[in-house]
Amino acid sequence: VKLAKSKGEDGKIAIRNIRRKAMEQLKKLQKDGDAGEDEVIAAEKEMEKITSGYIEQVDKLVENKENELMEV
Repeated sequence: VKLAKSKGEDGKIAIRNIRRKAMEQLKKLQKDGDAGEDEVIAAEKEMEKITSGYIEQVDKLVENKENELMEV
């Protein structure tokens, strides 16, 4: 169970790292003038929604695995 939780946390950290890199790229696009402020804000909101969805999926998978392991 500890290993499952650890792997789940590693997955969530990886997802958040990807989100951080993408946010940095969006800020760079805005700074360079390739994207407007409204577009960047909309993209950040969408990215946050997607990230939250994947983190929820990881949490559900870990919870299911914990339940499966505890049955034995």
